[in-house]
Amino acid sequence: MAYVTTTRIEARHGAGRISGLFDSLKTAIARRRIYSQTLSELNQLSDRELADLGLSRFSIVQTAYEAAYGE
Repeated sequence: MAYVTTTRIEARHGAGRISGLFDSLKTAIARRRIYSQTLSELNQLSDRELADLGLSRFSIVQTAYEAAYGE
């Protein structure tokens, strides 16, 4: 007696994984762009302008990170 078993694999799962990977990559690139732009803009401010914002030169990196990635 012989038995035959068939298994169906849907292509959507593979495509969904690739799509999810690209979505994650797009998000990472967008966040990195926000981080870089914020860092650049804050570095261009004078010490007086930073003080008006309640920031110091030492907190620029942390502030840019929080702007892009949250706390």
